[in-house]
Amino acid sequence: MGNDADDITPPPGGVPARIVDAEAKDAEAIAALLVASITELCAADHNDDPAAVARWTANKTPQTVLGWIADPGQRVLVGWESERIVSVGAVAPGEILLNYVAPEHRFRGHSKAMLKVMEACLAMIGTDRVRLSSTITARRFYLANGWVEDGAADTVFGLRGIPMTKSLRDA
Repeated sequence: MGNDADDITPPPGGVPARIVDAEAKDAEAIAALLVASITELCAADHNDDPAAVARWTANKTPQTVLGWIADPGQRVLVGWESERIVSVGAVAPGEILLNYVAPEHRFRGHSKAMLKVMEACLAMIGTDRVRLSSTITARRFYLANGWVEDGAADTVFGLRGIPMTKSLRDA
């Protein structure tokens, strides 16, 4: 999917961030961010049920992340602020796979900036329509960013996912 870095700046009031391709040396920090984000921000999805959290985070390990980074069929991106990874995203052709933010950086423009970069990455490879499975927690965020619900809810890691799509043709 390419290795060109995308530097972006969120809208006024947002925090400047540098979004680039993840590297193997980032795997531990990425895994820790994913677990923290799921554990601390997604209570609406897992209801603070330790078993649900464990199912969801079981594959969020540095080893798994290394596999994602090495996979030529997807692109893992990280958002940096002050020498720290504050957001993580991943795309595959036609699909957004991940969009997570560090809990202490929520509502500061990082998720929106990551989403815009991921949509641009997909548009550059000719994707007309992109899909994702939203959590309950992120549903309003995606709707506010032009996504629409598309089909019945599905189940991933024993949790409800909301299928969504967006046309990149008009974006």
